[in-house]
Amino acid sequence: MKSKAGIAWECEGYIHRYLGDCGINCEAVTPQLMAAPFFRGNFIAVIIPTGFANPVYSGLLPALRASSERIRKFVQKGGNVMVFGAMTDKPKVYDWLPFELEYNYEYFSSGILVREDHQFSSVMDDFDITDLEMDGYFSGYGGNPLAETRDGKAVMIAEKYGDGHYLVTSIHEFPSREFLKKFCSGDAEILF
Repeated sequence: MKSKAGIAWECEGYIHRYLGDCGINCEAVTPQLMAAPFFRGNFIAVIIPTGFANPVYSGLLPALRASSERIRKFVQKGGNVMVFGAMTDKPKVYDWLPFELEYNYEYFSSGILVREDHQFSSVMDDFDITDLEMDGYFSGYGGNPLAETRDGKAVMIAEKYGDGHYLVTSIHEFPSREFLKKFCSGDAEILF
């Protein structure tokens, strides 16, 4: 079993350290690398941190849009992609995903309800889910959310796509360590 994740961001940061502490090998994937046709990273998961669509924090959104087909193929072949909150009120910032999803930027605290019947139900096991920070919520999604606030706002979406998964969250916390180990581990790395 191998554990490896690509972290889409301009430089290494706190998330690299957290995943490293979980025993997951990490590699930085800058926006320039992501959009470059010659880049051939091999990963089990790709993680896109909070603020990816806000130009104050990151220049990642144009690269995600330019690489949407590459990302789809990666997931279809069995890769996992975890996407955090966009941190912007601009519309259509998740338009590079292969399913409909609208993000509503709003910073708030709430308890959440996580679907216990889902394979990713352990995602928040390290946290008290009665009071978590969110940077927004999702609307326009046709499936059942993995997690919702008590008043029904979708804050985590899990979408199977081919042999892999997309996990999209606006919860402003890292997922549980055990969940990340599973999400970023597999029998073989997949070409990104």
